[in-house]
Amino acid sequence: MKTKIQKKLNELESTAICGNDISSSVLYVSALAIAFAGQYAWITLLIVSFVLFLFRRIYGEVVGALPLNGGAYNALLNTTSKFMASFAATLTILSYMATAVISANEAIHYIHHLIPSLPIIITTIGLLALFALLTIGGITESAKVAIGIFLFHLTSLLVLTGFIGYYLFQNGIGTLFENWSLPSREGGIITAIFFGFSASMLGVSGFESSANFVEEQKRGVFPKTLRNMWAIVSIINPLMAVFALALFALPVLQSDEYQNTLLVEMASQVGGNWIATLISIDAFLVLSGAVLTSFVGVTGLLERMTLDRIMPQFFLKKNNRGSSYRIILMFFILSVSVLLITHGEVAILAGVYTISFLSVMALFGIGNILLKVKRAALPRPEKAKWISVIVAIVAVITAIYGNISMEPKEGAPSNFIVFLDYFIPFIIFIIFMLNRTLVLRLSLRFIHYIFDPIRKSVSKIDKKTLSYINKINEQEFVFFTKGDNIATLNKVMLYIKKNEHTRKIKIVHVLDENEKMPVNLSKEIDFLDREYPEIKIELVVEEGRFSPELIQQLSQKWNIPVNFMFIGSPSDKFEYSVEDLGGVRLII
Repeated sequence: MKTKIQKKLNELESTAICGNDISSSVLYVSALAIAFAGQYAWITLLIVSFVLFLFRRIYGEVVGALPLNGGAYNALLNTTSKFMASFAATLTILSYMATAVISANEAIHYIHHLIPSLPIIITTIGLLALFALLTIGGITESAKVAIGIFLFHLTSLLVLTGFIGYYLFQNGIGTLFENWSLPSREGGIITAIFFGFSASMLGVSGFESSANFVEEQKRGVFPKTLRNMWAIVSIINPLMAVFALALFALPVLQSDEYQNTLLVEMASQVGGNWIATLISIDAFLVLSGAVLTSFVGVTGLLERMTLDRIMPQFFLKKNNRGSSYRIILMFFILSVSVLLITHGEVAILAGVYTISFLSVMALFGIGNILLKVKRAALPRPEKAKWISVIVAIVAVITAIYGNISMEPKEGAPSNFIVFLDYFIPFIIFIIFMLNRTLVLRLSLRFIHYIFDPIRKSVSKIDKKTLSYINKINEQEFVFFTKGDNIATLNKVMLYIKKNEHTRKIKIVHVLDENEKMPVNLSKEIDFLDREYPEIKIELVVEEGRFSPELIQQLSQKWNIPVNFMFIGSPSDKFEYSVEDLGGVRLII
């Protein structure tokens, strides 16, 4: 059977798959930046753009040198240990899980504005199932859907930009200047920009996705996806923050009402219901595209981990389209379970989403440094400068610190606590898989410690029982035969087999004076010996006269009690009575 050759992704397809995730950030990151940085939000988003620019070269160098699926996992696997690589992989999986659940849930919330009767939880599960099936159908089929979503999203944002530009041309940008002149939040401009930058770093989520399915891309496509994603977030996110500040007063923008649906409110302000409906549909589609990105990215990562024997080999099974459907189904079940556990309150996953994603970015930067130091001779198409790598890592660590130090809403746990709730079980599983032989040996030792005393006792009982059985079976029996009748002898053997516990029997023929040996007796005994292999049959010929004295003599000679000696029923011509024979048994 010929193996089907999987088609590689071109620039548009690859950009669309990861671009849907990163470009969907415009739906929430501008509002998030404004909530923390106020009128300086666009500055924080430009700083994020600068950090992402540094990471373009970092990712380009690492993946160019090691063009394998896995992203940060692959970088650390080839420069450090499996544990450190698995640590990065765990963070990446958590990031994808949170992305899938949050994006799917938020997508349904946007469409819920248009169809209020839509059940949120059930429809979210349906959306996750749809993209799981789409990914199982093959990555090239997934790419076609991703392209459609991606182009529709960019077109929708272009239409919205046109309406906003026309609106501001007619009404002026006085609101923007009024907002700019407002006093900064408590702590000053630096504090506002610090927390705004920390929150805004979520706007680059999805940038790491391309590295996780680089093997599915055509040669030379990967750096182009990085360039395209950087250009998208560098233009759209700061621009939308400026537009928002130009359309609404800052206190309005920082209200809870505008946090989740800022672009819809902007569209409604400049174009009415129809443009707001367009943006709602666009939000639904592009957030759905982010779900697709999660499935594609996590599949590439887990495939690589399974090939490296960190995950069970069970997951390597592929369908005829080349999709690792077991990985996809596992990720779907995991995502649905998280959705159900949180009862749809997926905002609590924000801590997981933030810290895990930013940690992956930092680890990728560290992987770049290790690659420079430990694998300096490895050829690579481009190199990131040391200063840019260090600045990028420091920036991401700063964002992680900012997110951890943010005060949670009243009654909600901190980002870090929520992150640990999900991270610890994942990393315990990974540690088990990395050390499963050691764990299994320890388990075996524990089992031996508990059960060896019992096993020894059982063994002793077993030996004693077998010894007793053998002792019983060692008892030899005797049958006195008058002739060579095979039917009679066979009845004797059947009786012995059914009624006695023995492995030995003597067939004794007493040869009286002037009496001849039965012609066929020896042959018949050989035949019975073969027929009953479990019982050893011995033919004994004794010269003399069959009598009670001879029976007693043979009993003492062979150490066989008389009651273990058998005869056939004697005729009325037999000169002795049964009681004269001393206990010999009649069996025929």
